[in-house]
Amino acid sequence: MPELPEPELVFAFEARVDTADMITAERAPSDTLMLFPITGGTVSGRITGRVLAAGGDWATFRGGDTIELEARYLIETDDGAAIEIMNRGYHVASPEVLERLDAGEDVPETEYYYRTSPMIRTSSPAYEWLSRTVFIGMARSERGQVCIRFYELR
Repeated sequence: MPELPEPELVFAFEARVDTADMITAERAPSDTLMLFPITGGTVSGRITGRVLAAGGDWATFRGGDTIELEARYLIETDDGAAIEIMNRGYHVASPEVLERLDAGEDVPETEYYYRTSPMIRTSSPAYEWLSRTVFIGMARSERGQVCIRFYELR
């Protein structure tokens, strides 16, 4: 039986997503929803454009050190195409690192785990490749912004 090739990651684009202040909703003592409304942003790389002021980033704190992520937003490319992103993942950090991040400190990405698995859809022929490609997202928190670098899995 032939061997499968080793996976390769190739940088596709970076989204810098602006968010409004967090809205919280307690669901249970160890289950808190943190909603960050998406207010805009920019996209650069093989795709260039802007993040539209629509959608949101739902983060569910499950207790301990893990936050389950689910974000949904739209990108409008510089040439007018609409691209939908549904992004799920995990943010795992110690309470000390979370405190530093919340205080606005630039914490090295090696001190926490912030990864996503996006599904991307569009009807634009120029960007059809996005709708049939597997990506991973490497994210980091920045003041009022989430920066996500999307890599194509080949």
